[in-house]
Amino acid sequence: MGIENGKSRRLFHSRFPIPHFQLYYNAEMTTLFISDLHLDPARPAITELFLEFLRGEARVAEALYILGDLFEAWIGDDTPSETADAVALELRALRDAGVPVFFMHGNRDFLLGADYARRAGMRLLPDPCVIDLYAEPTLLLHGDLLCTDDTAYQAFRAQTRDPAFQQQFLAQPLAARIAYAQQARAASQARQAEMKQGDRAQFETVTDVAPDEVVASFARYGVARMIHGHTHRPAVHTLDANGRSCTRIVLGDWYEQGSVLRVDAQGCQLQQL
Repeated sequence: MGIENGKSRRLFHSRFPIPHFQLYYNAEMTTLFISDLHLDPARPAITELFLEFLRGEARVAEALYILGDLFEAWIGDDTPSETADAVALELRALRDAGVPVFFMHGNRDFLLGADYARRAGMRLLPDPCVIDLYAEPTLLLHGDLLCTDDTAYQAFRAQTRDPAFQQQFLAQPLAARIAYAQQARAASQARQAEMKQGDRAQFETVTDVAPDEVVASFARYGVARMIHGHTHRPAVHTLDANGRSCTRIVLGDWYEQGSVLRVDAQGCQLQQL
C-alpha cells in the first residue's frame, strides 16, 4: 500500500528480512539524516540550534530521518519536559508542512513511545531497516548493534529492549524511574572511566563498531551503503565487503555543534552546522 504526501510514495515489501521502504524522491530535493543530538535542558543552545534547523533547512527537505538519541535520556512519554514539548511542537509543524519525519530509537531514548511520536508527527522505524534512497538500497541503524565487542553493553541492550522489561519499568512511579535512570547513568560513566584509565586503545576498540559485524551486516541485508550514528565518530568509510565496494556513513553528535548528512540524487555530504 502506498502513502502519497505530495513528495514521496512509500511501499512495503515482504521479500526483505526487515521492514523495507521504497521511496520515490523528487530529484531536486535533499533528504536529511541526523542522530545523537542528546538534547538536554542543561544544553539549551543545542536545543535552539536544532529548532532553528527544523524551521530552516529541514522545511525544504524531502524527508528527515533521526537515527536515535534525539534526547539525552527518556524514561517514559509521561515525563514532564519543556524541551521535549518544544521539540514535539516543531517536529509536528515540520510534518504538517509536508516533510515526513522518521525516528529510530537509540540507546538513550529507546523508551520513546507511540504517544510522543504521535505528538511530534514522527513515524517510528525499526532498528535496523532498509530504505531505497534515490534508487540505492541503504541500511539504516542507530549503530549500537554494530558494537559487538562490547559484550557487557550488548547484554544490557538485550535486557532493556525486552518488551516485558519495558512494560515493568514504565509501570513504576516517575520518581522510581528517575532514580533508576540516574543509577544506570552513573554506573555507565564509572565503567567508561575505568576502561579509559586502563587500556585506552582497548576502550576505543570496544566502543567503536566491530569490523567483522559491519561486513556481515552488508552481506546480511544485501546493500552497499549503510548510515548510522552512536559512535560519535563522524566519517565516510569506503571498504571492501566480500568483494563488493561498500560505503559506511557515520553521523556526528550534537554535543558541541550540529551534524547533518545531506543526500540527494547526486550523492552525499556529511557536514557540521
